[in-house]
Amino acid sequence: MDFKRYLVTAALPYANGPVHIGHLAGCYLPSDIYVRYLRAQKRDVKFVCGSDEHGVPITIRAMKEGITPQQVVDKYNAIIKDSFEQMGISFDIYSRTSNKIHHETSQAIFKKLYDDGVFEERESEQYYDEEKQVFLADRYIVGTCPVCGNPGAYGDQCEKCGSSLSPEQLINPRSALSSATPVKRKTKHWYFPLNKYEGWLKEWIIDGKKDEWKPNVYGQCKSWIDSGLQPRAMTRDSSWGVPVPLPDADGKVLYVWFDAPIGYISATKELTPMWADYWQKEDTKLVHFIGKDNIVFHCIIFPAILHAHGSYIVPENVPANEFLNIEGDKVSTSRNWAVWVDEYVKDFPDQQDVLRYVLCRNAPETKDNDFTWKDFQDCNNNELVAVFGNFVNRAFVLMHKLCNGKVPKLHEDVLDDTDRTLIDDIREAKLRVEGEIENYKFRDALFEVMDLARKGNKYMQDKQPWIVAKSLEANPEAQKLIDNCLHICLQLSANLAILINPFLPFTARKMCGMMKVVERMLDWENAGKMNLLNVGYPLRAPELLFKKVEDEQVTAQVEKLKNNLKQSTMEQQAAQPQNTATEETNAFPPAQKPEITIDDFNKIDLRVGTILHAEKVEKADKLLKLEIDLGYEKRTVLSGIAMHFKPEEIIGKQVTVVANLAPRKMRGIESKGMILMAENAEGKLIFASPVETTDNGSGVK
Repeated sequence: MDFKRYLVTAALPYANGPVHIGHLAGCYLPSDIYVRYLRAQKRDVKFVCGSDEHGVPITIRAMKEGITPQQVVDKYNAIIKDSFEQMGISFDIYSRTSNKIHHETSQAIFKKLYDDGVFEERESEQYYDEEKQVFLADRYIVGTCPVCGNPGAYGDQCEKCGSSLSPEQLINPRSALSSATPVKRKTKHWYFPLNKYEGWLKEWIIDGKKDEWKPNVYGQCKSWIDSGLQPRAMTRDSSWGVPVPLPDADGKVLYVWFDAPIGYISATKELTPMWADYWQKEDTKLVHFIGKDNIVFHCIIFPAILHAHGSYIVPENVPANEFLNIEGDKVSTSRNWAVWVDEYVKDFPDQQDVLRYVLCRNAPETKDNDFTWKDFQDCNNNELVAVFGNFVNRAFVLMHKLCNGKVPKLHEDVLDDTDRTLIDDIREAKLRVEGEIENYKFRDALFEVMDLARKGNKYMQDKQPWIVAKSLEANPEAQKLIDNCLHICLQLSANLAILINPFLPFTARKMCGMMKVVERMLDWENAGKMNLLNVGYPLRAPELLFKKVEDEQVTAQVEKLKNNLKQSTMEQQAAQPQNTATEETNAFPPAQKPEITIDDFNKIDLRVGTILHAEKVEKADKLLKLEIDLGYEKRTVLSGIAMHFKPEEIIGKQVTVVANLAPRKMRGIESKGMILMAENAEGKLIFASPVETTDNGSGVK
């Protein structure tokens, strides 16, 4: 389909902290590259984003810093917006979900669905803090992780071991607001019946997007749909968020994953009075750029809501990236193991394009990838400086030295096969780059640009105009060979500026200044042309496009990471109380488990068992109910692995069971034991099973 206009969104970052390079690599840099390419193509495109300023992470940060949620979002919205601007992320608008227009837009969509009878009103039990007299979201409940023993695990996740949890799984759960033991109370909420849209989602995604979407996106969506979708609550009990627009909904706000994606719509409304053209006309191509942790919300929940509403288009593509690790370890904001964008631009002024290059070159497009400062240095010194910058600099230096500082003429009569091959490469590079960008393969597109610069270096080295110049006295006709070489190299430099512009916009603008051309030359239609710089036109003296990154800078950044981690660990340990929990403890789990003795270990009874039956626990997305044969008896064990395995996949699987764990009731079911799991590099849970099949009930030593 030929699209008349494009709407590109980048995931709304939580305004509860600065952005780090993992955020940039995940969705903001890829979306900016794509949008800059579309603009160069002169396509009608709007690029929208904004701060997500509701939800539990905001209130957790406010609690930690001792300020109000509004003060939190005001503070971090400014930091985030400035970081994006510094890095050249070229949003048409960067809005906020705390804006009045967003509240009105999300409430109107909710009310339309309510009036149409879409929602199911349900009463359920939810944890309640009797001391503070408030219902508690999962993140407001902390306790000991049943997997790793971390005493500061949240009710939805343990940030130490990464396990997905539910409040029922926590040992000794307590309120993060008061340290009181939470109790269950009935509360009313409005549920969106995702199960009723399974048929439409199967037709749209399973049948329609298999060959269009990335395998990681399609695979995750298919897994969710195949496992069976359940109604999800679209409201929460809270004082912070968009109020539910119903008369009997005091103290209730819209679920953050209901209102946050609507932020794309409200931001577009804020941007242009023609907003409906971008959201409600079928000839608009909507593309969501996100990280892999947001796939289900952007590919299943939000599209189903828009489909139910009936007036909005759904995304054509959702090119989600995987995660970026740092120096071999997962990014952790609680441990301060991150490279913060606002700090990078201070430590490396005027080197934004270096970071853009490294993050695109190593983009986690198909799998998690790793950022190291040594690789950052190597990419800069060995590629940007030694290849791209070196070629452009040599072309300009030699032009000034051998052609009086002006673009020389191209002499057709002395063109040879080497000249023609490079000219063909320049023309073909445009097609290769745009083909990769159109398919969201930005890493491959960048490679094509750099490969063209490498070909330019080889061409210049083969032609050696500085050597040819030594024969001018004896052979004045040799000037034609020099002219041809430098004419082609300068036209190649102009083409490199166009092709690199979506990736390294600061560099492209600097190159335009050296060539004394307006930035209109960067329009994509000019790529592949060999007449971008007029013959006889005087060009400025070259500027170094990139400068070397020294060993001392790399060492300083690695030490900074280590010191931040050390300082964070010390602060967490200092804040850890001996007997009672505090808000600071809840916000920062301890860095490591306490040391145990062999006697402590000997208390654990580990047994091998076989899973006889597995089924989902009703109203618990993360829990599977397992029947396990331990040889001497059969046990019921609840395990938080439903997000990773289908029940039918694990029947017959041998597992290691903590057989003497005290029984606990979750969702009204008594769980007698716990199975051991490990987590691989992609964040996928795997069974910590015996290597060889053995008898059920065998002890694990």
